Amino acid sequence: MYSAPALGDRFGVSATPVREAMQQLATEGAVEVVPNRGFRVVERGARELAELAEIRALIEVPVMLRLARTVPAERWADLRPLAESTVRAASSGCRATYAESDRAFHRGVLALAGNEQLVQIAEDLHRRAQWPLVGGPVTRGRADLVADAAEHLALLDALGAGEWDVAQSLVREHFAGTA
Repeated sequence: MYSAPALGDRFGVSATPVREAMQQLATEGAVEVVPNRGFRVVERGARELAELAEIRALIEVPVMLRLARTVPAERWADLRPLAESTVRAASSGCRATYAESDRAFHRGVLALAGNEQLVQIAEDLHRRAQWPLVGGPVTRGRADLVADAAEHLALLDALGAGEWDVAQSLVREHFAGTA
C-alpha cells in the first residue's frame, strides 16, 4: 500500500503531484485506488496478460499485414531507429526502458495507418500488458527482451524487401510470443 504523502516525502515533493501521478497510473490500470488508504500496485495474472495479448493481436496483426502491402519500403526504413532503440533497451536489461521503446516502435508502425484512435487504443492495451514491469506472474528476462527486439529489426528487413510472407510469419510469431 502506498500513500501519496509518504511517497511525496520520500521523493521530496508535495502529495498533490504524487496523487495526480497515481491517479494517472490508476487510469492506466497499473495501480488501484484503495479509499482512505492509498494506492496498491496491480498484479496481473497469467490469464489477464494472455487476454491482453490476444486483444492486441486481434487489433494489430491485421493492421500490420495491411500496411505490409501498402507502405513503401522507405517508410519502413524510417522506423529503423525505433527498432534499434528497442535492441539497445533490451540489451541494457532495464525493463522500464525496454517497455517504453517497445511501445514507441509499435506506435510508429501503427501510426502509418493514419488512424489516431487505433494508435491510442493499441497503446493503452500495450501499456496495460506491460504492468507490472517487474515481479508479477510473467517476468521476461534479458534474453527474451533481446529476442523480442530482434524481431522488430527482422520485421523491418522483411517489409523493406517486400517479403510479405516472411513479414506475415514474423508478425504472427511476434504476437504469439507476447506475454
